Amino acid sequence: MKILVAIKKVPDYQAKIKVKPDGSGIETDGIKWIVNPFDEIAVEEALRIKESGKAQEVVVVSIGSDDTQTQLRYALAMGADSAIHVKHDGEIDSDLASRALAAVYQRGQYGLIILGKQAIDSDASQTPQLLAARLGLPQACFASRLVLDTQTATVTREVDGGLETIKVPVPCIVSTDLRLNEPRYASLPGIMKAKKKPLEEIKLADLGLEPGTKVKVKKLMPPAQRQAGKKVDGVAALVAALQSEAKVL
Repeated sequence: MKILVAIKKVPDYQAKIKVKPDGSGIETDGIKWIVNPFDEIAVEEALRIKESGKAQEVVVVSIGSDDTQTQLRYALAMGADSAIHVKHDGEIDSDLASRALAAVYQRGQYGLIILGKQAIDSDASQTPQLLAARLGLPQACFASRLVLDTQTATVTREVDGGLETIKVPVPCIVSTDLRLNEPRYASLPGIMKAKKKPLEEIKLADLGLEPGTKVKVKKLMPPAQRQAGKKVDGVAALVAALQSEAKVL
């Protein structure tokens, strides 16, 4: 079995994000970019499946500008066998991402697609579902446990009432939750080996796709600054402040 793992380049969750004065986006100067944490979990799970002998190859794919190769190389350093870079400098939404991933999937013989349940920058949580619909494949989202055999994937996920376990035939699409595993760090030998691993570059046109998104971000605004708190003399003063100032009563 060959596994396709989709990853996305996102701003480091520890970075201090600033919105541009015109609200058109975020200031990217000095920002560290990382593999989306949910996608990093997907890479780790694919590697564990391969190490268990249930898969022979792990391929990582991402869509984005030239510097997206840094994140692809990191996934290769973790242990992935090869990478595919769909080059695109414009805006990317869940629709475009799903179209590109579907085209990449159709070029190869994959038994499983794994990707994070959402990206920490857009938080859309749509790409796995859109991809499953485009390919007509069964899907199991928000996996906190995955058991794979030659014909089925058994996925456990958290729901409001506890845990739910579902079984879907392969090939299928699985999206990963935080509790699925703890991703490994890329070792120094792995980083050195990643430089020599194959990384294929493809343009959208090579996949027969047109650029364009269905979601347009009109403006970004930073959250309002928190106001300093104040002390009150008693319950009556607190109630009055909640009524007249906070207006929550």
